[in-house]
Formats: sequence, structure tokens, C-alpha cells
Amino acid sequence: MDIQEKPITENGGKGDNHETKTIDKEENVAEHLEKNPLHINVTNHQPVERQDSLPISPGPLSPDPVHDLPVELLQAGWRRFWSKREQQPYFFNKLTNESLWEMPQLKSGHGSPNLLTDPLGIGGDHPAPVPSSTDTRLCRPSTDIPPPHVGEKRRLSGDVGDSSPKKPFTYSPFWNFEIPTNAVIYERSPCILPPPHPEMESLRAQLTAKLRQHYQELCHSREGIDAPHESFNRWLLERKVIDKGTDPMLPSNCMPEVSQSMYREIMNDIPVKLVKPKFSGDVRRQLFKYAEAAKKMIETRSATPDSRKIVKWNVEETFSWLRRPGGAAYDDYLERLAHLKRQCQPHLTETAKSSVEGICTKVYNMCLETVKKLHERHWQIMNENNIQEIPKAPVPPKRKVLCYPVQMIVPVPRLPIIEMTNENEVHTLKFKGESLRINSPHFFKLEQLYKIHARDDPRFDHYLARVWCLLRRYHTLFGIQASEGFGLQGALSIQILECLHRIFGVTFECFASPLNSYFKQYCSAFTDTDGYFGSRGPVLDFHPLSGSFEANPPFCEELMESMVDHFENLLTESHEPLSFIVFIPEWRDPPIEALIRLESSRFKRKQVTLPAYDHEYRQGFQHFCPKEEVNMKSAHGTLVIFLQNDAGFARWGPTPERLKELLLASKPKDTV
Repeated sequence: MDIQEKPITENGGKGDNHETKTIDKEENVAEHLEKNPLHINVTNHQPVERQDSLPISPGPLSPDPVHDLPVELLQAGWRRFWSKREQQPYFFNKLTNESLWEMPQLKSGHGSPNLLTDPLGIGGDHPAPVPSSTDTRLCRPSTDIPPPHVGEKRRLSGDVGDSSPKKPFTYSPFWNFEIPTNAVIYERSPCILPPPHPEMESLRAQLTAKLRQHYQELCHSREGIDAPHESFNRWLLERKVIDKGTDPMLPSNCMPEVSQSMYREIMNDIPVKLVKPKFSGDVRRQLFKYAEAAKKMIETRSATPDSRKIVKWNVEETFSWLRRPGGAAYDDYLERLAHLKRQCQPHLTETAKSSVEGICTKVYNMCLETVKKLHERHWQIMNENNIQEIPKAPVPPKRKVLCYPVQMIVPVPRLPIIEMTNENEVHTLKFKGESLRINSPHFFKLEQLYKIHARDDPRFDHYLARVWCLLRRYHTLFGIQASEGFGLQGALSIQILECLHRIFGVTFECFASPLNSYFKQYCSAFTDTDGYFGSRGPVLDFHPLSGSFEANPPFCEELMESMVDHFENLLTESHEPLSFIVFIPEWRDPPIEALIRLESSRFKRKQVTLPAYDHEYRQGFQHFCPKEEVNMKSAHGTLVIFLQNDAGFARWGPTPERLKELLLASKPKDTV
């Protein structure tokens, strides 16, 4: 197969040299730029001051704040700068290329060595200076630093040796970014969405929270119920399946306007929300509440005479049954409740239909207004930076390439400064008083993804701002309640993903995010915030020609059905090796449509079931929860279905030996 490699380096176009040179103010800037040209398009851009060269003191104590040091230190070649990565000042000697975290100390006395003529301090009668044990060099604590050599540039934090492997982490990583992709695609058009901005993500969070609150108020005022738990999140997923709008998160161009997902979930809670009872007394109370709510609803709403008659008769019969002396068993109460719901629910649904459709339409129209506000404000910020909207993306030539991340072509405006602190293995990023937490291992993981994929920012000038936007976007998606969004970001265990790669050649996750991905190539929900960290965009917009993929979709029925359609279309069109290993909950009471269609697909080669409580997932809040709470056992069985075309089956077919290894890898560690 003839594949033309995309002319993009795997490390994001930065090459092997990740060093940063500090330019003294006394140097000739024009001469430096002539020797080291920066390929910057100055059209429609404003000059941006680097965050890592800001002065330490709030008000300059000398004409040049960078040289705000004692005269003796300045004469010895020392200058003071700010480390954006480590969030503290450091001191650099332009004569010896030495970098220190603490202010250097000059030797007192008449015979101190002259750093201009004797930079190493070995001339005359004076021995070479021995560094103090309290001096902390520019590196991570776990890395040994070679002695500085004259002429070397100051290295970035962590880049201390080319010949020895880097050891930036003190924990076992839960990812493998050394695995290259085997997914082949046709070259794609770049993304013309405006780049993420912290101010916009903060505004998006506020407006989305108001939208959720309005949804709750509509359900309570019109139907007397609370909004179904996480139904707004599933509404977002279901709407984005058919949405043709421009906002990366909120739907703005959907037909029909009434969401079947939202309509179904509201109807399930009418006239009263039922939960699975534990004891017979709980069932009795639910039966009584349902009968009372059904009677009140049918009497106060405009229902047909037949519906009113049937509901009232069944309710009165239920009250008579409950008044019988002696009570009943748990199963009898359950059976009676199911019978009452079967008799009354169709009539109640018909009575509440127009009202519930009105709720769905109202929420959608309010979302349109929200998207309009976001669009206008975002492009106002862009226009203030002389950046204009691109009406249409350029069409690339049709050629096969290995898959690559989403390309953003709209220029980046000046981004605000994000404050960062690190305490107890937790990084906290703060913007305008709003703090977002992320565990340090996940922060360093994002750092590696950014280093590989963010080709437009090799010096990490925008890194903290983009991490803040990423965290704010996913927290907005999760919801405003404490436990909302828990299942949206669940991921397979590391053992299963390792096994899938080793046995079935999997190198790509179809439903992931920068926060929970195992491979460096994956599809995710958001194009704009996730593209800088390696995302290939939403999976329904991703059209591979070959490769081996893992799919663990969020639990939204409409999204899972669209996933099945998408995979079957790809398998039909491609004659190259193509394989999708789908993990889906085994919901059979009643069975969901996606499960039925997967089991009856003509591309299904094999299916196995992972029993409930006998396999694990990594929870959706893994990037800020305690380490011991990351893995959790699944409360339901998981169906694993292999969809493969003929070439994919010949290459990665699920043989009995391979399936045995997969089942063994799925076992929790405490049971292996």
C-alpha cells in the first residue's frame, strides 16, 4: 500500500533542540533576529510579551528590571528571569551559562577570582568554587545534572542530557505514547473554529450553568418533577450527533428540535420518579405515590374521557388492594406497581405529550440564544486582535496519510496569564479567581501530549492557558452537581488496553479525551480544545481507511446507534485491514437498539462478555480524584464485539487464544 507520509514531525515540528537562549538586552536585537529568524506571520497580530521574561519586581528598581540585581552580580554576568514552567525566578550567568534557582553569592575579599579572565575560578591561589549543598540546579529533583560547560545554553526544565534517558516522573505512567498509529486516512481540511480562550470558556461555563438551571425549573414548574439525573448531558451528546452548527459543545442547528433522548427521560419520571426499592415497605410507598400522582395528573390536565376513566378505575382498584389487612410480600407489591404502570402510563404520556415537547423545544431555543452570545463575544475578542473569521476551510489534495491531529488555522490571539501552584501532587490553575485542580501525573501527561502535538507553540507560551481551557470545557460538560458526569469519561483499564495493543494491534481510541487517553492518537468530543493535545476530532467525523481501533462509547443510546452505523459504513467502503473492538454495556432489560444491531451486524466476527464485578473501569474523574479511587469494578456486564472486514479479520481475528488473553487481562488485580 502506497502511503505518503504527512510532512509533520511526530514531536510537533520542534526537532531535537528544545533549548531556549536568553538574549541580553545589550545585544543587537536586529543582528540576533538575522542569525535566528523566527517564522512569525505578523499580519493581523499584535506583539505579545513572553510570560517567562517578565520582571520579578512589580515596579522596576532600575532602568531595566531584568538587571534588577546588585552591581557586583551584574558585573559578574548574572541576570534574573522568571521560569514559567516552575513558577519561580531563576538566575542566569551570561558569561558561564550557569543557571541557579537561588541568588548567587559572590566571594568577599581582595583576591576574589575575576569571572571575565578566570570564569572557572581555577587561576592563581584560589581553588575552584565548590557549589553549596543548598544550591538547586535547573532540573527535576530526580535527575542528576552534568556540570555546566562554557558555551552551552540554558536547557528547559527536564532536558538535561541527550545520551541518558529522561526520568521526569516518580510514578508508573498510565499511558504509552511510544506506540505509533496504524490508522490511515485521506488528508483532511483544517479546522476553522476560533482557538480556545480562557475568557470564553469561563463565559461558556456560566451560560451553560444557567441553561441547566432553566431546564430544572421547566421540569419542576410544568411537570412537578426534578430534571432527570444527567439527562442534560445525554441531551448534549444526542444533539451533537445530528448538529450542524459551529459551536464545539452546544447544539445550534438540529432537526427535529424535539430531542427524543430528553423527551423519553422526562416521560419516564412522569407522574413520579420511581427507583429500585430495597424493601417491601419501599415498594408499598412507591405504589401509593404513583397512584396518587396519576390520579391528580389525570384530573388536572386536559385528557380524553376514556383516558380519565381508565386511569381513575385502576387507581381506585390499587387503593382498595392497599387497604386490605395483612399486607403483601415484596414481589406482590412489585407486580402490582408494574401492572398499574402498564395500565396508566400510555394515557398519562398522551396527556403530557404537548407539555414535555414544549420543555424540549424551550431548552433548544434557549441554547440557540446562548450559542449566539458565545459566537459574538468570541469573534469580538478575535477582532480586537486583528484576526478575521475564515469563511471556508481549504480543501487538501486527496492522498493517503497516517492519521494526524486536528489542524487549527485561525491565528491565536494574545492569551491571558494563568497562575499555577503545585502542592501535594496536585496542580492548581487559576484564572480571574476561578481555580481548577488536576493531579500532577495528569498535568505531566498533558505536557507530553502538548510537546508532541502543539507545533504552533514550541516554547510553551500558551500551554497553561490551553490546559485551563481544556479543564474548564470538560468541567462544563460534566455538570454543576457533585456527581454529574461521572460516567462520561470512564475508560478501560490499563491491562485491557495493553492487551488490545499487543494481541489485536490496537493503536487508537475512538472515544477518549486528553485526560483519559492511553494512546497519543484518539478521537474526542471537542476539536478546538483537544486538538493541541493530539485529538483527531469527534469519531463520527473521522473516516479511517485501515487500522485497528477500540471503541468504548459514553452511555447515550443515540450516540451508540450512530456509532454502529458509522463503523458499518467504514467497513463496507474499505478493502484494507480495518477492525473495531466495541465495548458496550450489556443492557438487556429491555435490550437497547445499539446492542441488537451490533449482535446482528454482518461484520461481527465474535463476541464475549465480561461479567459484572469481574472487570474494572477507570472512573471519569481520574484526573482529580485520589489515586486509590481511580479503578472501580463495573456493576454491569460488558459486551465485547469484534467488527472486522475480511482483511481485518485475517490480520487481527479473535482466535480462541487471543480471547483467552483478553479475558485474563480484564480481571481486576485483586482477583488475578
